[in-house]
Amino acid sequence: MTPDAETTDGEAVTRARTGDQEAYALLVARYGALAHRTAYLLGAADEAEDVVQESFVKAFRGLGSFRDGAPFRPWLLRIVANETSNLHRGSRRRRSLELRLAEPDVDPVEPERAAVAADARARVLEAVNAMSYRDRQVLTCRFFLDLTEAETAEVLSWPRGSVKSRLSRAIGKLRRVLPARLVEEVASD
Repeated sequence: MTPDAETTDGEAVTRARTGDQEAYALLVARYGALAHRTAYLLGAADEAEDVVQESFVKAFRGLGSFRDGAPFRPWLLRIVANETSNLHRGSRRRRSLELRLAEPDVDPVEPERAAVAADARARVLEAVNAMSYRDRQVLTCRFFLDLTEAETAEVLSWPRGSVKSRLSRAIGKLRRVLPARLVEEVASD
């Protein structure tokens, strides 16, 4: 099903609450890829699909408590983040977070530029992967998923001040291990 650009998230939620499965399918289609990317980037790795499926089930069950007029996207992503955290808590073995930045279009005329960009991405990913889980969470939400500060706070269930301070400290840590130009590319908004 292709997301219907005419239907707002609020309308789809209202219809889904009354049992309209097509309306909920519209929300799944609209946010499925983002939910999967979020789960993956927050550390679900190979289990991202399971996390997303469970998140959409929980979101459907929780539609009754969804606040009218609230944005659906950060509400759903908070459920995804919680499910990913549950996965981490339930797992005894540690997993390394494998972040993937979107591959830019490679210009065949400029292979050197593509190679430099790939090296820069690898260095940024290595530095982010070496950080604590909470630092990775805030950097992932703000810069890899492009969420606002308020959306990041909602997704992570943190106070907005914690997002600001954690983000500032995480960027400071990146500045200590990466060239300034790479940090600025990551942290530019």
